[in-house]
Amino acid sequence: EIKHGRAAMLGFLHVIALKAGVVLPGALTLSGTKFSDIPTSCFGSLEAVPTFGWLQIMLFCLFQETGYGLGLAKGQTGGYASNPDNNEDDGEVGDIAGIPWVRYDDPETKTFKLNAERQNGRAAMLGITGCLVHELLGVDALYPTGGLGGAAPPAIF
Repeated sequence: EIKHGRAAMLGFLHVIALKAGVVLPGALTLSGTKFSDIPTSCFGSLEAVPTFGWLQIMLFCLFQETGYGLGLAKGQTGGYASNPDNNEDDGEVGDIAGIPWVRYDDPETKTFKLNAERQNGRAAMLGITGCLVHELLGVDALYPTGGLGGAAPPAIF
């Protein structure tokens, strides 16, 4: 549930960024497709990225999660990233890209933080589902009623 919530949070931020006009500079593919050529709709942007682009995204995420290719102490350590500073296999679950994450020793604090993350993930899952349903119904993902005054707000970037 936590990983699905994290993915939903990233997806919802993706919708917000696209609708705000945030576009990366440069080309997306070697054939010259620019990031600005990708549509801002949820499904349109999904379909416009070539298959090889999705493969690159998946490989990047895999490398980040496993720590592979970062010059870590002993390379692949059973799926967990190692600490590159001490040449030991001391990676833990959740250490992504060689960055150790905060661990909470106090059970009450840990429970509070995990519950907050679950609740934020659930809200993001509902949010991204709402955006997708609005788009499937033929209206804007973030402004299904047309925004204030009947039109979507201007891009801020």
